[in-house]
Amino acid sequence: MSSATGTFSLQQPLNYRAGARVQPADGGHSEEVHEPATGRVIGKFLCSGEKEIDLAVQSAKAAFKIWSQKSGMERSRVLLEAARIIRACFFWISEEQRDEIAKMETINNGKSIFEARVDVDISWQSLEYYAGLAGSLAGQHIQLPGGCFAYTRREPLGVCVGIGAWNYPFQIACWKSAPALACGNAMIYKPSPLTPISAVMLAEIFSKAGVPKGLFNVVQGGAATGQFLCHHPDVAKVSFTGSVPTGIKIMEMSAKGVKPVTLELGGKSPLIIFSDCVLENAVKGALMANFLTQGEVCCNGTRVFVQREILDTFTKEVVKRTQKIKIGDPLLEDTRMGALISQPHLERVQGFIKQAKEQGAKVLCGGNLYVPDDPKLKNGYYMQPCVLGNCRDDMTCVKEEIFGPVMSILPFDTEEEAVERANNTPFGLAGGVFTRDIQRAHRVVAALQAGMCFINNYNISPVELPFGGYKMSGFGRENGKAAMEYYSQLKTVCVEMGDVESVF
Repeated sequence: MSSATGTFSLQQPLNYRAGARVQPADGGHSEEVHEPATGRVIGKFLCSGEKEIDLAVQSAKAAFKIWSQKSGMERSRVLLEAARIIRACFFWISEEQRDEIAKMETINNGKSIFEARVDVDISWQSLEYYAGLAGSLAGQHIQLPGGCFAYTRREPLGVCVGIGAWNYPFQIACWKSAPALACGNAMIYKPSPLTPISAVMLAEIFSKAGVPKGLFNVVQGGAATGQFLCHHPDVAKVSFTGSVPTGIKIMEMSAKGVKPVTLELGGKSPLIIFSDCVLENAVKGALMANFLTQGEVCCNGTRVFVQREILDTFTKEVVKRTQKIKIGDPLLEDTRMGALISQPHLERVQGFIKQAKEQGAKVLCGGNLYVPDDPKLKNGYYMQPCVLGNCRDDMTCVKEEIFGPVMSILPFDTEEEAVERANNTPFGLAGGVFTRDIQRAHRVVAALQAGMCFINNYNISPVELPFGGYKMSGFGRENGKAAMEYYSQLKTVCVEMGDVESVF
């Protein structure tokens, strides 16, 4: 493929079934695929209908019969090979193509190539991590009276569905598939219709690594396709990453079949910065908590609470560094902020900033549309990263998830006040604190109603750590050993070693 922005065009089918790229059997309406950096349409795909979903499920069921009978060590070797293919780029034709996955993420998502490479690294690490856990999947032995005993078996669920988001397309596909496959399941994966390309690359990598044909299928489509997946009687579980409203619908649809769900939804996470912090680290942490992937990150710490004694100093330094962020062509090595995902989303983020100003917030920097000098980028979805001051807890920009490069700074005086205000939200995905007082740090994170907390850092995602939310940010966990529990089920077996005693 060409490595230059504005040159890629989609040629191959984006569905993957029974070990091959295919067009859907009953493709409905078509969706355009855009390149956010240029606004170009790079191709189209057909949305999968009910017949295609059923074919994918049948393919996955056949593969599940084979895969679930393999030992954990056998599954481990296949996952390790998939990780090796991604890491060593053995799958690609030449050294020049070693960045192909990262480049496709950048072309289809708009994030910088620098970030996309990190995403790909986290992806193969996820496969490697769960390869290590696959052989450890085990139950328990329980001794009972009279020589009797019982044991538990941890078994796979069957055909699992993964529904991904557009901000981390390849990484989320790996986060969902790695524990699912390690436990012995099959998976049907539906990427976001905005970023349909890289999940099919993962499917090809799994095939190359040796999974049975049909073990990891990819279906493309929007809400209707997702509905067919959730309602299919042979789907055992649904794992969804995305917005709260869609998560509620996924849960409702899955409930009709009593299917377990994992929901990783939105957030409006607090970042609490105390006056005794290492200011340099706190400023870096605030930038990391707000501007990765153009601010399109569910766990971003977008409510930055700053103790009043350092408010002016902190704000001045954050503004200075935000203004220096290099915006532009995401495939250039020195770019640190690329394009937002779509024109409608860009307009939505702009609407939040306009409303914030109307409600009394002050734009300290950024917030405007950005037009790069390169003429091929003139129709891309760019904006300047924005810092808002003079914010209050009752403002829309402070209460609602913007999902763009917009930081809201709020002053506070006491620890108790900061914690109370931080928890005053229906969300509970993440939270962070910067302080040199280690007792305070642990005290504050213990009080935060959030599933992922950071002390003196923010937005790091080691695959060893469980990730997920409290309250309306969802439930269930991805990553860490905990994810294995959400992709398996427990069977108890009671063994009688003597005669049956009957009351009849």
